[in-house]
Amino acid sequence: MPPTVTATPAAEELLERLRAEHGRLTIFQSGGCCEGSTPICLPEGELPTGPNDLLLGEVGGTPVYVDAEQYARWRRPALQLDVGRGPAQGFSLSLPQAHLVTRTPSAGVDADAQVAASPHVGASPHVAAGPHRAAGG
Repeated sequence: MPPTVTATPAAEELLERLRAEHGRLTIFQSGGCCEGSTPICLPEGELPTGPNDLLLGEVGGTPVYVDAEQYARWRRPALQLDVGRGPAQGFSLSLPQAHLVTRTPSAGVDADAQVAASPHVGASPHVAAGPHRAAGG
């Protein structure tokens, strides 16, 4: 069975940088509301998992969760973490020049509606050394 969640090299690099700054991380694939459908990357324990959170897998040792009912409504796609330019628009950890986005590689379509038409998704943001921050903070 293929992995349910994977990451591009650029996303793996971004996660490595965020872990170096913030320690262990947890990713929640949002299904809507405040974050749209973007993945929310937080320090481990900042947002406890709930009974409906489904562990999709791990990317570089970072667990990735999604609401089980939402995942079923999406018809259980394989998800791929990728990188978009600029900071995250919500409270997810990001760098000033890069944030996580989600793609469905089997369909070749972005799950993140905010960046679906953006030409930079999948392009390397050249994640450089610099200050890390939580978006909106």
